[in-house]
Amino acid sequence: MTSRVTFVSPATSPSLRCARFYDGDSVDAVGAARARSAAGSLRSPGLVLTSPSVRCRETAAALGLDGAQTPELGGLDVGRWRGRTLEEVAAADPEAVGRWLSDPDWAAHGGESVRDACERVGRWLESLRDSDGRTVAVVEPEVVRAAVVQVLGLPTAVFWRLDVPPLTATELSGRAGRWNLRLGQPLATSDGIPDTAAGSTSAG
Repeated sequence: MTSRVTFVSPATSPSLRCARFYDGDSVDAVGAARARSAAGSLRSPGLVLTSPSVRCRETAAALGLDGAQTPELGGLDVGRWRGRTLEEVAAADPEAVGRWLSDPDWAAHGGESVRDACERVGRWLESLRDSDGRTVAVVEPEVVRAAVVQVLGLPTAVFWRLDVPPLTATELSGRAGRWNLRLGQPLATSDGIPDTAAGSTSAG
């Protein structure tokens, strides 16, 4: 049996464009239009899932996908930094930001550590090892990073060095617990232009 998972990152939102820690905002007009233009570009899945966030659910809907919210695929919980820009947090507490970016076990912001997020996503992937079929999951960029770290057995410290542009697909195919990886394929849009107008940031 072969399990195939396509992770799709959300379309652009205001928090993504200004490097603000996600605070529940919706996709912006450009992101929504790009997602609608890419509807039908994904192979028909047997199962559609989404991160619980508003922008992932809206991206899925714009792509014509009816997905079930999956808590295990939620974005990284940044605790009290939620809604603030990375620049604001760095100005107020540069030492904390430095620890957050370099120490995967650090979670003094009151949220979740990078290591815990990676292990959470890893457990979800492990639950698929004996399944057969195709899954599309519209998820926060951190979930894509965590999945790549887990399937390649990378050191957790590389988490923030993985860039996940908006509205791109990262594909996994696995059999007997071993995964192959295809990174960051832009979704085809009706105008032929991929949605790479804004790069992924640590905060967005």
